[in-house]
Amino acid sequence: MFKKVILVSVLGFNTAFCLAQQVRPSKSSEIYRELKTLKHLPKVLYFAAHPDDENTGLLSWLINDQNVETGYLSLTRGDGGQNLLGTEQGAALGLIRTHELLEARKLDGAQQFFTRAIDFGFSKNTTDTFKQWDENSLIADAVWVIRKFRPDVIICRFPPTAAAGHGQHAASAVVAEKAFKLAGDKTAFPEQLKYVNVWQPKRVLWNTFRFGGVNTTAEDQLKVTVGQYDAQLGMGYGELAGLSRSLHKSQGAGTQSVAGIRTEYFSHVIGEPAKTTLFDGVVNTWTAKGNTDIDQSLDKIISAFNFNNPDLSLPALLALRKKIMALPDGDLKKDKVKSIDNIILSCAGFMGEVVTNQAEAVAGDHYNFRLNLISRAENPVVLDHVNWLNKSESINRKLSKDSLITIEHEIQIPADAALTEPYWLAKPATNPGIFSVPNDTLIGLPEAESPLNVLLDLKIGSEKFQVKLPLSFKKLDPVRGDVVEALRIVPALELKFTQPLYLVKENEDLHLSLNFKVNSNKPYNNGILNLMYNGERLGGTNVSSLNGKDTTIDYVIPKTKLASIHSPRLQLDANFVADGVTYNKKQILIQYPHLPSLQYFAPATVTVMKGDIQVKAKKVGYIEGAGDFIPEFLRIAGVQVDVLKDEDFYGNLDESRNGTPNKLSQYDAIVLGVRTNNTEKKLGRWMPFLWSYAKAGGNVVMQYNTNQDTTVDKLGIYNFSIANKRVTEENAAVTFLNPNHKLLNFPNKITADDFKGWVQERGAYFPAQWDAAYEPLFEMHDTGEEPLQGSTLYAKYGKGNFIYTPLAFFRQLPAGNVGAARLFLNFLSAQKN
Repeated sequence: MFKKVILVSVLGFNTAFCLAQQVRPSKSSEIYRELKTLKHLPKVLYFAAHPDDENTGLLSWLINDQNVETGYLSLTRGDGGQNLLGTEQGAALGLIRTHELLEARKLDGAQQFFTRAIDFGFSKNTTDTFKQWDENSLIADAVWVIRKFRPDVIICRFPPTAAAGHGQHAASAVVAEKAFKLAGDKTAFPEQLKYVNVWQPKRVLWNTFRFGGVNTTAEDQLKVTVGQYDAQLGMGYGELAGLSRSLHKSQGAGTQSVAGIRTEYFSHVIGEPAKTTLFDGVVNTWTAKGNTDIDQSLDKIISAFNFNNPDLSLPALLALRKKIMALPDGDLKKDKVKSIDNIILSCAGFMGEVVTNQAEAVAGDHYNFRLNLISRAENPVVLDHVNWLNKSESINRKLSKDSLITIEHEIQIPADAALTEPYWLAKPATNPGIFSVPNDTLIGLPEAESPLNVLLDLKIGSEKFQVKLPLSFKKLDPVRGDVVEALRIVPALELKFTQPLYLVKENEDLHLSLNFKVNSNKPYNNGILNLMYNGERLGGTNVSSLNGKDTTIDYVIPKTKLASIHSPRLQLDANFVADGVTYNKKQILIQYPHLPSLQYFAPATVTVMKGDIQVKAKKVGYIEGAGDFIPEFLRIAGVQVDVLKDEDFYGNLDESRNGTPNKLSQYDAIVLGVRTNNTEKKLGRWMPFLWSYAKAGGNVVMQYNTNQDTTVDKLGIYNFSIANKRVTEENAAVTFLNPNHKLLNFPNKITADDFKGWVQERGAYFPAQWDAAYEPLFEMHDTGEEPLQGSTLYAKYGKGNFIYTPLAFFRQLPAGNVGAARLFLNFLSAQKN
């Protein structure tokens, strides 16, 4: 059953559905575009699978040239991808990519939608994809978005065939076509019709492409010219598209801003065929809807628009608003009232914000806020009322032109205010492939609107407006200037383990020393910290006088209790009980310069790896790549890890060019992080030193790389070539090609059991060809495919070793996979064997 969420309309002054913390006026050029979009009625929904799948060049053209309201529906939030910025994976990466999409939408102007699908990584066909995803749930989500957004034309990025290149890509086309068929059927998903009406788009098209060596375009397809120069933007739509796509920074999706026109091709999928334009047969004007006076009014407003004084349009816009308000109630009226309200407030130069000095707040507490308002119009904006969450205040004050007014007010955060976190992460997923969404009417939204808002009642002329201002945090950053972000609601007490993983080795003292950090946002005289396993209490400790940030608490699990747990991987849970309330949440805070601060909460848990895990390497040099967990894991395993820099390769040189030797010889192994050849631009200078180190008896372990934006052409001591070959089935059978190989026997004896319990995949970007000097260690493959032997290559070089392994250790080690840890530690210990 659909559950209703009551939301007050947001006046955010942008079409990208980004939930701004300030209401700010659009630029004159943006207002002008919004006026032309108000005049055009068609809508387009672009449909694909992941963040960065969208054709930003086409989106930019549709919005800025055709003035058509356009949205992008991504099945997933990119949770299963790779991260070039840091170590975040899974839900955290999906949150990053969601907001990178929203930043991109701010540039190109499109709206953003999602289904509940959880990205599980690469899949090879739709059969595999729909084993992970419930197809009917995704079709229902797509139908909901279509009924809410009401597009006339749906455009798919991919076909439902192998030409899509990815099973999730192909699945997006399958879902789009089936949703098209059902969106207008009142018997399909009837529970939605309490909130939306049925809607039947005119057609579905496939935006064919040339990707690499694959060309799906044809001259008999519908063709559209895009990329034209737009003087108001100061660039062509292809240039704008490059800027937009380059905001997918976690994917390293930087894209050239290409000037000049180009041709987009479209193949018919279903519905009424298009013969000359994308919008053949679509009602696209107010006149065609029987509202000629609205068309005529808009023509006059657009023709007379003054870019230097947009407020001169206010009288005509206010008169037009009355005409739109007089339309019969319906979706079109609702959309266009929201649009013209945004335009009017922008023309009035209205800005509003409600800000405090604190980034975080606790439910029930009081905080001082500042309401800042300004208008830049001769025609005055009148502030009638302010609703401060729990108190309404009559103001009746004119906003003088270009004069800032500030009203200070203490606001109590409601005692029942929910924690600030993405709605799709608020509850654990009950279906492994689908997010659990607490309110079905949130489905499709990039994020939920803030529930904590100050409401303003304004009057401009004789027209009344309501503006919602979310409670926000504002600070002056010395580098970035003013930073305004959402106020984040946090628990009164947060609890977390100080490290994400613990390692307990067999034949050693099995007691485990755990460390916790507690952030208390109010004082507690006493409390009890409990440690749980499988719902049963393992132990705990009393805590007194708790108040403040990062209070450290230590607890030791006796070896007798650990010995009684026979699982090689166990999850421990912690909670803190104080004043009759149980706290068990840890905050995950994500902060990157190109994004707002992102927050969600997870249970206070930790993974303990327990078993016969041996390592002989004592000191490892690490070359950073795209960011992974391996340096932290090695330190937890008792290995000293040094992140290598320029001086470690060259030594310390003085002015006479005399200096100390490089430091590499001190290391038992040197490990290259994932995608080092794609991210470390100094790698080419360092490689000769690595080979000299190996030849003298060193041990070089290189993790996976791709062929995109590489630093060096020859990665290995001996040649090998990387291909987009992978094993996506995490439980695929593994054949040991030489069970007696030293890497499989020292210091850990590797067996088939060590490949049990892997997550998401075995590995990706396997070498396709390699020099005869390499010895492959394993053979594996996905169901129905040819065996692959490139998952790990070993070569002897001089007195040392070179290992290339695209196995997904960067996923397995954070997941606490003991077998993967034993194998990786063998690679590091090769020099000792």
